[in-house]
Amino acid sequence: MSNIILIGYRGTGKSAVGKYISEKYNKPLISTDELIVEEVGPIDEYVKANNWTEFRKLEHKIIDNIDQENGIIDCGGGVIETPENYDSLKKLGSIFWLTATVETINKRIKSSTDRPALSGDDFLSEIPEVLKRRISLYRKFSDYEIKSDDRKISHIAAEIIDKFSKPQK
Repeated sequence: MSNIILIGYRGTGKSAVGKYISEKYNKPLISTDELIVEEVGPIDEYVKANNWTEFRKLEHKIIDNIDQENGIIDCGGGVIETPENYDSLKKLGSIFWLTATVETINKRIKSSTDRPALSGDDFLSEIPEVLKRRISLYRKFSDYEIKSDDRKISHIAAEIIDKFSKPQK
């Protein structure tokens, strides 16, 4: 299958870029987080009632059941924490890792109210620690790294489309 798959930490621009590409290039868009919300309700409530381990199992089940071609798949920030997701995502297409600095992420997500903390702290103070832990996993999962700091969504999207359109080396 040949989908564009977007991974990266919260606030790196996955949803905005995915929506832009979907609209500009007339490609269907799937958000794994939205599929989860459709199935179990708000993520923060699900995590509070269950735990992150159960959420990751549900996320994997959702990803494993995606049957989409020639579209965009916007994954939740922690998709890389379940190693089995790698094979499921690779079968679906090319994986683009959107990156941003801690400062950029903080600025982009600070007013969000639907983001449960991952480590027990509030979701802003945990950014450096969680990001540091995940960087090697994002790198391992991804085919391409795309920087999103101080860039227009249209420029990020154009870079992704350009790389996606060329055969991988």
